[in-house]
Amino acid sequence: MGLFGKSFEDKVQSALEKVRGQFPGSSINAQVNDENVTLTGRTSDMATKTKIIAAFNEAVETKNTVNQISVDQATAQPGVFGAKPAGAGAKPAPGMTSASETRMHEVASGDTLSALAKRYYGDASKFNRIFEANRDQLKDPDKIQVGQKLKIPL
Repeated sequence: MGLFGKSFEDKVQSALEKVRGQFPGSSINAQVNDENVTLTGRTSDMATKTKIIAAFNEAVETKNTVNQISVDQATAQPGVFGAKPAGAGAKPAPGMTSASETRMHEVASGDTLSALAKRYYGDASKFNRIFEANRDQLKDPDKIQVGQKLKIPL
C-alpha cells in the first residue's frame, strides 16, 4: 500500500476484478510496467474486446493501456478474420468503417496523429479520423506511444 492510498498495481488489480465481473465469459489478465498496462487473455468477439478495454480505461488511469486480448476464432464475428459477412459489399453506416476498410499502423518514434493523417490522407487536419477510430486505446490525440497499433480507416 502506498503512503497516500492504493499503489498503482493495487488500482490495476481492482480495475481488473471489476472488468472480469462485467465480462464473465472472458479471460482477462494484466501486466504492469511502470504505469503502462498490457491486457492479455481471450474473449469471444471483437465487440467484447473493445468493450473490455473501454471498461478498464474507465476504471483506472494509466499512461498507456495495450490491448493484446485474443479473439476466439471459433466464435469470432463474421468479417473479423476475413470471413465475408452476410450482405458483403454493403456500405457501413456513415462514420463507421468495416474491418476491410481499415489498415493498421504501428507507431514509431516521432509519429503524431497529424503526421499519420498527412501520410495516409494527404491532409494533417484529418488526424481526428484516426483518433476517433482508436478511442478504445487513446484518451488524448497528443499521447500516442511507440509500438501502439493504430487503426487507420480508409
